[in-house]
Amino acid sequence: MNDWPEGWSGDNRGGGYGRGSASARPESARVMRQVRRGQAPPGPGPSAPPYGGGVPQQPSYVDGQGHGGQEGYDSGYNTGQVYGSPGGRGPAGRGPGPGRPAPDWRRRIKWTAITVVTALVVTTVGTYFWADSKLNREVDLSKVIERPGAGEGTNYLIVGSDSREGMTDEQKKDLHTGSAEGKRTDSMMILHTGDNGSTLISLPRDSDVEIPSFVGSESGKKYEGTGRRVKLNAAYAEDGPELLVRTVEHNTGLRLDHYVEIGFAGFANIVDAVGGVEMDIPQDIKDPKSGADLKKGKQTLNGEDALAFVRTRYALAGSDLDRTKNQQKFLSALASQVATPSTVLNPFKLYPTMGAGLDSLIVDKDMGLFDLASMFWAMKSVSGGDGTSMNMPVSGSVGGNLQWDKAKVETLVEQLKNDEKVTVKGN
Repeated sequence: MNDWPEGWSGDNRGGGYGRGSASARPESARVMRQVRRGQAPPGPGPSAPPYGGGVPQQPSYVDGQGHGGQEGYDSGYNTGQVYGSPGGRGPAGRGPGPGRPAPDWRRRIKWTAITVVTALVVTTVGTYFWADSKLNREVDLSKVIERPGAGEGTNYLIVGSDSREGMTDEQKKDLHTGSAEGKRTDSMMILHTGDNGSTLISLPRDSDVEIPSFVGSESGKKYEGTGRRVKLNAAYAEDGPELLVRTVEHNTGLRLDHYVEIGFAGFANIVDAVGGVEMDIPQDIKDPKSGADLKKGKQTLNGEDALAFVRTRYALAGSDLDRTKNQQKFLSALASQVATPSTVLNPFKLYPTMGAGLDSLIVDKDMGLFDLASMFWAMKSVSGGDGTSMNMPVSGSVGGNLQWDKAKVETLVEQLKNDEKVTVKGN
């Protein structure tokens, strides 16, 4: 009788699985141990032949019939576990663990926006107070007496002086300014801003005007008018900005709301800070007195060339009248250059430009930064075609002094007071 389990015989002992046997039964069916769960039933199960017979003893099933009893058979391979790791996360249970939460983009965008807005507000406020502190508010218009009534819109008196204050000898030589003491007005303009566009009116320095009664800006003493007539720039030379404002108001009947003045050096510095100003020069200009040596056509003027251009009059057929036209064109082009995004949005250009301008401007005590900004935007609109530029209407000259056309001047002033569209034509 055969002592081997069912289906085994002595003939196939030597043909064990995994050693070249032709049998289809896998080797794992013979060698894989079964896992016993729970308590084994009483009594021995079938046993294999002794180990020495070449076949190891196989553990019995729980119920002896190939079933796992109450808890069932567990091979250890039906849970998705690999190498005994819980949750199938790799050896020793190590792995990525719980996934990271998705970023809260709304929260991130919100705080980024808050940070950017806060930075902009702080920068804007800081810039405002920095710029406001640099304004030289030296002109006291409350000293001006017998002033005309206020009209609609805002009127600025813009003055370019020949002040050489703070300039070195080398700068005076480079800019061809000479070394005269004191300061005089080299250009004077009225800028009107309102609902019907902006109007820029040049007042020729040789205009024939009457010096009225006035109160001395330094002495406080009142000087009665004698009907004395002089060139307009003499008023500034006699008692500074306050008398100039008084003289312009007396001879035009137009109230001036603000005063803005810039000297030679400041003008050149602003032009250089903004990177130069492009101009279309209408003709070749060569003037040894101003230092101008310019060719006809489009070109970018630096500070030195720009100052020479706006000061030139002896090389022009119309002398002072042609010079005032060139000054209008240039100042409008400069305002347009300053107000471009390439300047306003570039801090490396904006702050040097603001610094150069604010350091060199002299304004009245009531002038604010918003008033100054409004002035620049109005000048830009003039160059953009949305406004009007002209000379004060002139009817002729007497002894070298230019005589204003009284009828046209009265109409012009009335239109400005009422903030109406200007229809008067200047020279």
